[in-house]
Amino acid sequence: MTSEPEPIPRPASRIVLLDPAGRILLFKLVDPPTGRWWWFTPGGGLAPGETHEAAALRELVEEVGLEGVTLGPCVWTREHVFPMPGGIRYRQRERFFLVRAEPFEVSTAGHLDYEVEALAEHRWWSAAEIAASQETFAPRRLGALLGELLQNGPPAAPVDVGL
Repeated sequence: MTSEPEPIPRPASRIVLLDPAGRILLFKLVDPPTGRWWWFTPGGGLAPGETHEAAALRELVEEVGLEGVTLGPCVWTREHVFPMPGGIRYRQRERFFLVRAEPFEVSTAGHLDYEVEALAEHRWWSAAEIAASQETFAPRRLGALLGELLQNGPPAAPVDVGL
């Protein structure tokens, strides 16, 4: 009996990008082989030698076309294992950074080929819309987490948000 190899560690940065109304920008990812989909925040893996903060700022430019913002604190952390094409599995350890931005036109021009294929749409969501929705979100408790963040401000230390 063959066991699966250990997942490859992958540090990542994600962005809790809020507009002045407190809405969060989310992307809808569709997994073509399975047809599964879910909404999640912009972000991605760190390049070799890159810090989490630098990766968050780079991902903002690449995924939403936003430059010149102030990166806020790391408010959440999350760890999960996921498969990629070719049978590779990653154990991704994410740090979520808070960014507040004035209204802007989201640009997906910097998306990589696989992102163009997998990211079906993007949308600004309020905490109440997320909490009332039957859609799938990552992290799963995103509506409650966002509500807490908006009501209480950034936590003193990052909160582990689970799956």
